[in-house]
Amino acid sequence: MKKVIASVLSVAMVAAIAAGCTTQPTDAPVSTTAGGGETDAPVETDAPVDDETETESNVKSYGTGAEHVNLWSFTDEIPNMVSYYISQNPEFGEKYTFDCTIIATDGGAYQQALDAALVAGGDTAPDMYAAEAAFILKYSQGDMAQFAAAYKDLGIDVDSKINDAGIAGYTIEVGSRGSDLVALGYQATGCAMIYRADIAEEVFGTSEPADIEALVGAGTNSWDKFFECAAKLKDAGYAAVSGSGDIWNAQEKSASTGWIVDGQLNIDPNRDAFFDIAKTLKDEGYSNDASGWTEAWYADMKGEGAKPVFAFFGPAWLINYVMIGNCGGEKLGEGTYGLWRVCAPPVGFFWGGTWVLGNKDTDNKEAVATIIEWITLDTSETGLQYLWANDKMGNGAKDTVASATVMAKSDGSLDFCGGQNVFPAFIDGNKYASAKAMTQYDETINTYFTDAANQYAQGNLDRDAAMDAFKTNVTDNLSF
Repeated sequence: MKKVIASVLSVAMVAAIAAGCTTQPTDAPVSTTAGGGETDAPVETDAPVDDETETESNVKSYGTGAEHVNLWSFTDEIPNMVSYYISQNPEFGEKYTFDCTIIATDGGAYQQALDAALVAGGDTAPDMYAAEAAFILKYSQGDMAQFAAAYKDLGIDVDSKINDAGIAGYTIEVGSRGSDLVALGYQATGCAMIYRADIAEEVFGTSEPADIEALVGAGTNSWDKFFECAAKLKDAGYAAVSGSGDIWNAQEKSASTGWIVDGQLNIDPNRDAFFDIAKTLKDEGYSNDASGWTEAWYADMKGEGAKPVFAFFGPAWLINYVMIGNCGGEKLGEGTYGLWRVCAPPVGFFWGGTWVLGNKDTDNKEAVATIIEWITLDTSETGLQYLWANDKMGNGAKDTVASATVMAKSDGSLDFCGGQNVFPAFIDGNKYASAKAMTQYDETINTYFTDAANQYAQGNLDRDAAMDAFKTNVTDNLSF
């Protein structure tokens, strides 16, 4: 595969967050050089200016080598990583030129263009491409999975490197096609409970993460103990959560079975239970009834909502790229900055992430394998995982990565969290997370389901009518 001609579409952070979101987006915010991102913050590189060119067709190119490698992505995050790698390994850039096509996910544009390029094959097809959590299964296990190269066929020593790196299990589940690993992420988006230490001290007499984990039933896969805490919080004038959407992510990803089983719609008990969870939160006044990605949600992060909110649930990117910017301050004593702590959640889940794939028909297996391995499996202090976790690449945050080995030797202390090293809690979050219930239809079905649950919680429909409306939406709009 040689040089590809395509347009580069910039993605602004706010637009990316807003695109396609209803009550809760399916993924994290989008990374660009302009600001925080879909899965992480931007990577600012020291690559030589003359190594980066922009063709008339707006394809960003890195390196000066005669061998051209086509890289497709929906943000500039991975292209910027390639630029950084080339700046640190100039001999690689003298051998290869990476031509990077970046197309926004808005309206499905990225998937449509990527699908067409993969099917067409030849010189214009991508050698390497990215997929986010909302649609990764389509490319790793679903309709377009036949184009993905097994990592071992690229020459990567998969088994030993995964074991040495302590890669989060759910990322492997997502990226496996049968027994073959075809995709891995560089982030870890296993989730934790992010709670207010000052509220915990007042209501529970302690704010220590281990104590709070015991109180809320961390790792039990049940909300029973959390709702006991919610009642105490309510009595003290606090909301347990901002809105039901904060718990939906956990319920959806903690299911044991997918939405589709043997070609039929299947409602897992954990997902079914969300109807009652949403209703309880509303009826008992345990939340501020705020929807995700709204001003009310952000106000709750500042402590300026109807009632102060005790906890949010999410991965490290929620802290780094959403909560810090919406806490109302930049140091202790301003807004809620410095008041937050992190512990393992009652129910394990992950939220977001980006996976990297290679094309089985690439003519440049060595180059593709080199970049994929450096991004996803290299645990050295020059590997992307370590650089990312320790904010060594200008990404603007100490972010969680897929390798527990890297996080265990990294400094995850955050002033926003009172100086707490948050990595141990997120390592636990990664262990609790599972991807076994995912299907390639999740994005659409989740929207129908949460809309129906909201109608029930708000009292607009009774439970049976809301469930019937959900099933009708699925039947009328999807064919499996």
